[in-house]
Amino acid sequence: MNIVTKPYVNAFINFARHKPEVLCLSADLTSSCEIDQFRDQFPERFFSMGMTEQHALSFCGGLAMEGFRPFFHTFSVFLYRRPYDQLINSIAYSNRKVRLMGFLPGITTPGGITHQAIEDIAVLRSVPNMTLLETGDATEVETVLEVADAVDGPVYVRILRGLVPRLFDTPFRFNQLRTLSCGEDVLVVSAGITTEEAMRATKALSTAGVSMTHLHASTLKPFAKSQFLEALSNIKYGVITIENHTIIGGLGSLIAEILAEEGIGKKLIRLGLQDTFAQGASRPYLMKKYGLDAMALVAAIEKLLGQSVGITETDLQAVRLDEVHSVAKAEAL
Repeated sequence: MNIVTKPYVNAFINFARHKPEVLCLSADLTSSCEIDQFRDQFPERFFSMGMTEQHALSFCGGLAMEGFRPFFHTFSVFLYRRPYDQLINSIAYSNRKVRLMGFLPGITTPGGITHQAIEDIAVLRSVPNMTLLETGDATEVETVLEVADAVDGPVYVRILRGLVPRLFDTPFRFNQLRTLSCGEDVLVVSAGITTEEAMRATKALSTAGVSMTHLHASTLKPFAKSQFLEALSNIKYGVITIENHTIIGGLGSLIAEILAEEGIGKKLIRLGLQDTFAQGASRPYLMKKYGLDAMALVAAIEKLLGQSVGITETDLQAVRLDEVHSVAKAEAL
């Protein structure tokens, strides 16, 4: 595994280069969303909308109505909180092909509550016509654009930026869960940055004799329900979800809905922000504090199994998948 620097930069340029109908829009965060090189190469297809997200979303809806394919880039939190009314009326209701590229999802920023999109999935999952995608590594960042562009309607994408680990060898596949490990004791479903943590835990758990199936979810709406149910069919103890989001309305709620609707009596533990806002701090600190890291997953598995597996922080450090991500302060504003 290696660390890729700014995978979105070249991905967007290569995707849009020969598609003149693809337009790039920014909300005064051009370099922060890694589209400054596109602006410089294709200035006639770049629009800087300033800090006017409401106007920008209405403008995107109009562009889409005229046959253009607008990709609007800003921090995740600014894509839905401030311009929610315009998102509904100008984009979702009319099912416009607008791509909302959300950077710094969840606690990937130290900016505190004003910059941390911790309930975006819950809000946008409830919006009719809206498709939700989330990238978990550099490969998915590089390959999500074609997937989003193929959707007949609005799409919201949680994008990783800066220094991003490459965890996968195969591209983003729409509405497919990645099976990262197979076992019979516990089923873990992760998304986004929590997948790397779950992979760390998998290696340590395997050494400790715990058999775990691990699924990575990159399409959150729609969701690959049948694939999830198939993976669950042979699981003994239960399901754990882990997400960079509040446990209310996101991946954990999604799985709970499936279990309830299917009448499946399996134990479910939801890891994520437990109905709380997050502090402003570094990503590793926040993941540990709010229970989104590998050690939190180990503790949840111990709860399901009803016994200690003897894994310590030192054991997990021994299976680190990557270098420290913050060398270039990628999570900063």
